[in-house]
Amino acid sequence: MKEFHVTGTCNPRLHYMVDVNGRIEQITRDYIEKGKYFTINRARQYGKTTTMFLLRKRLQDKYLVIFISFEAADEMFVSSYAFAAGLQRSIGRQLRMQNTPEDILKIWEQPVSKQFAFDDLGERISGLCLKCGRKTVLMIDEVDKNSDNQVFLGFLGLLRSKYLAQAGGMDTTFQSVILASVYDIKNLKLKLRSDEESKYNSPWNIAEDFNIDLSFCPEDITGMLMEYEADRAIGMDIPEMSQWIYDYTDGYPYMVSRLCKLIDERIAGTADFPKKKDAWTKEGGLEAVRLFLKEPNTLFDDMVKKLYEYPEVKDMLCGILFRGTRYSFEINNPSINVGVMFGFVKERENAVAIANRLFETKMYNLFLSEAELEGKRIYDTLTEHNQFVIHGMLQMRLVMEKFYEYFEEIFSNHEERFIEAEGRRIFLMYLRPIINGSGNYYIEAQTRDRTRTDVIVDYKSQRFVIEMKLWKGNAYNERGERQLFEYLDFYGEDTGYLLSFNFNKKKRTGIREVLFEEKKIVEIVV
Repeated sequence: MKEFHVTGTCNPRLHYMVDVNGRIEQITRDYIEKGKYFTINRARQYGKTTTMFLLRKRLQDKYLVIFISFEAADEMFVSSYAFAAGLQRSIGRQLRMQNTPEDILKIWEQPVSKQFAFDDLGERISGLCLKCGRKTVLMIDEVDKNSDNQVFLGFLGLLRSKYLAQAGGMDTTFQSVILASVYDIKNLKLKLRSDEESKYNSPWNIAEDFNIDLSFCPEDITGMLMEYEADRAIGMDIPEMSQWIYDYTDGYPYMVSRLCKLIDERIAGTADFPKKKDAWTKEGGLEAVRLFLKEPNTLFDDMVKKLYEYPEVKDMLCGILFRGTRYSFEINNPSINVGVMFGFVKERENAVAIANRLFETKMYNLFLSEAELEGKRIYDTLTEHNQFVIHGMLQMRLVMEKFYEYFEEIFSNHEERFIEAEGRRIFLMYLRPIINGSGNYYIEAQTRDRTRTDVIVDYKSQRFVIEMKLWKGNAYNERGERQLFEYLDFYGEDTGYLLSFNFNKKKRTGIREVLFEEKKIVEIVV
């Protein structure tokens, strides 16, 4: 029986996978057959290695395909000779596995010149591509492990010179070269330190842009779940689950597969979800999200590492999350470029947006935890947790009433600039320990700006819509109420919560209810 897989290369014989055959055919047609050199640079665990694996299988009937990885090849990068000799050995093993004629192998395996290692390597590449009888494709995975190394840049220079010579009819070399990495090899300045500016210009400027989308759309996820359903026959609502998974992941391949694996292997069979069908629901999915956000995994470990390595990216993310700051999307801005490269942000309506709900919620949790450790948390809601949950049901009105008391006691006399910048953070720091462990929350990206943010709280089978906004007068407030009523219609809820931060000197704080067509808004003004 197949299973969902999240470690290493996915194999369609063993694992439930999205059907990416269309993408593989497009890469073959638009890149390989046209003799293009290119880099598949995508974020961590975005399907690069699996794409290379499937592409190799697709090409090997027509081409001589050489597939190597630099993941554990540090010893190759100490000198030009070590690199040339190591590459000779790696490619030699690939040639033997593909039954290359002995006369070609004998020439390829001659000792490399120590004095002219790259020149010698270039001659062997030409001889191989000329005599093997098939066009040759070179595929190298994990190239960014040493992409800032001068020896590797020398190798790229060799590939570039041979590519240009072949285009001019003066050499024979690889039909296509594919490099897989997180960092864009054409833009090494994103990886190098300021004292290494001499290496900023990569010789990989011959490479074509790789514009094929490797993320999964809802239809992709549907196809994978249909295969699962055909094997298990559990009665899942496939369209609903596909869309729900996409809404949380935005099609990030690792996140899609991880949520599916958690639902299938960790959620199904528990007391709350005894049958597979019970687990493959929104409620089961929310439990998978809760586990995913709590578990240690390489994706979030890498996210935290990168945020500390690039503090300017972290500052930008904090501005988006807590202050509703709008940053115009400009890919040549280094902070935005880095955020896109690592998969943290994307473009939405010409602005920088967090890539998906899972990244967003994890960032909120991380940044709020940091604030707590810095002593910014004054009120310990954990000690009051039991009063908010009765018979397993979250009492959101009581949560909001207690927040009003808390805010009035601690922050009512703070200046406007502080509240405008910190109001959302204060509320989320208050809310998070109440729902943490049993619920999830996320920010509705379409409504987040400097003056308004909608928080969606999923607590077991309950959903709450909370709008936070800055008070801009009665007319603006009434528009906000109408928007929230419309939002309640969209989510199928009959009660919403409106938290207003009012800076008027004659402001009236307190709690009131607004009714409209059998729906209710509990408005809290602080």
